[in-house]
Amino acid sequence: MQRAPVRTQEVHMASKHRSVLLLIDIQPDFMPGGGLAVEQGDQIVAPVKVLMESGRFEYCVATQDWHPADHVSFASHHPDAQPMDSIDLYGHAQTLWPDHCVQGTRGAQLHEGLALNRIEAIIRKGTDPAVDSYSGFRNNWNPEGKRPATGLAGYLHERGIEDVYVCGLARDICAKFSAIDAADAGFNTYFLWDLTRAVDPSVDDELRQELSEANVRIMNSDQI
Repeated sequence: MQRAPVRTQEVHMASKHRSVLLLIDIQPDFMPGGGLAVEQGDQIVAPVKVLMESGRFEYCVATQDWHPADHVSFASHHPDAQPMDSIDLYGHAQTLWPDHCVQGTRGAQLHEGLALNRIEAIIRKGTDPAVDSYSGFRNNWNPEGKRPATGLAGYLHERGIEDVYVCGLARDICAKFSAIDAADAGFNTYFLWDLTRAVDPSVDDELRQELSEANVRIMNSDQI
């Protein structure tokens, strides 16, 4: 199990009636054999299911990458481009990805190994062919220079949620941006390090610092 440094070893007690377990893009295309595979991404599925069924959270909410086939973030959409190239898109850097999580495909479905009956709501993102979306709370920059909200923050606020626990894929992209935006939206935000995996593990130290500066607490699932 990959462990994150923590300041103390005490167990953190989640308040069931004001907390949500937020599952970020736990989909086959982000796992070994998928279109945008994250190394060891499949290893989080079973422990996430255990946590979903533990009764510690009133709500479990999932995000789902759900791209049209001609999405702007796909390298295949850009002549002479290769996956992992970077382009300027609306004044911001955009990584070009292999085709992944195309609407209606098996790789885009939520992983069948999750406790799907416990998912209260699903936020589909990346549905606009011209705009990418990493965070579950906000899309990436659009041509108008804005990051439109997905509606997730409002959904959680209206249900009295105060604490957001983030897990899923990938640690250094969609899980990261979701956690930062959750904290920015006023939630107490906890990043379950052992229930994430990274596209690029070499940036783990930088990521820990970035999350800390955004008031996101890093912890492991056995500390809840």
